[in-house]
Amino acid sequence: MEHAPTVPMTDTSADEGQRLRLLSYNIQAGIATPSFRHYLTGSWKHLLPHAKREQTLQRIAGMLHEFDIVGLQEADAGSLRTGDINLTEYLARNARFPYWSDQTNRNMGRIAQHSIGLLSRYRPRCVEGHRLPGPPGRGALCAHFDAGENDLVLIILHLALGRRARGLQLDYLREQTATYPHLIVMGDLNLLADSEQMSELIRSTSLRPPQPDLATFPSWKPRRSIDHILVSETLDVAGTRVLPLAVSDHLPLCMDVSLPPSVRLIAG
Repeated sequence: MEHAPTVPMTDTSADEGQRLRLLSYNIQAGIATPSFRHYLTGSWKHLLPHAKREQTLQRIAGMLHEFDIVGLQEADAGSLRTGDINLTEYLARNARFPYWSDQTNRNMGRIAQHSIGLLSRYRPRCVEGHRLPGPPGRGALCAHFDAGENDLVLIILHLALGRRARGLQLDYLREQTATYPHLIVMGDLNLLADSEQMSELIRSTSLRPPQPDLATFPSWKPRRSIDHILVSETLDVAGTRVLPLAVSDHLPLCMDVSLPPSVRLIAG
């Protein structure tokens, strides 16, 4: 287990109470992909900087303002292709989040620093970085928020494409979260809402099943529900929706949740 830094940038905002606005987004390193052919014609953007990346990031930052906690996948911790800009930090600053944390899961030196990230308007008590089982390059961020009687635990993931490796990672997730009463799991799980692996995850944990009709991929013609926000049964879901911001090859997924009366996040 590694401990990822939690970075405060300004004084945290006042306590917003029981309602939380959550967002999960695979940002594809700030690369706009409006159609399948752009995977080919724009493949160089995964290696080299390009002029429109900042424009894409500004559009994402503008959308993030209304949320309390954001989980990012396919960020970059600063490499040649991003002009040495840490994308999680960039979005935190431009969307005015007081706290951010990230973890590099695949370090390709100057070429790319594949990472996942957390943006928060509440101060995490701690943020832990986990290496996931299976082929190297997959990880998780686990944030603990002091929340009254029990911690609220948030886990951000980007799971493997292969079924076997993903199964190992889901087993690890079940083991790590077995004792958490108040839990949020979000990310690009590469797992359909109605799949056998998703059904097994729901059966073996206290997580609520996902809404099956929220397709997020590909962004230009969404057909697959592989991005998810899963919450424990102690949290009430007030609404879940996909946002029509088609800049990455994924669409962002958001959820409003209400915490139980005994659970209040501590600001600052």
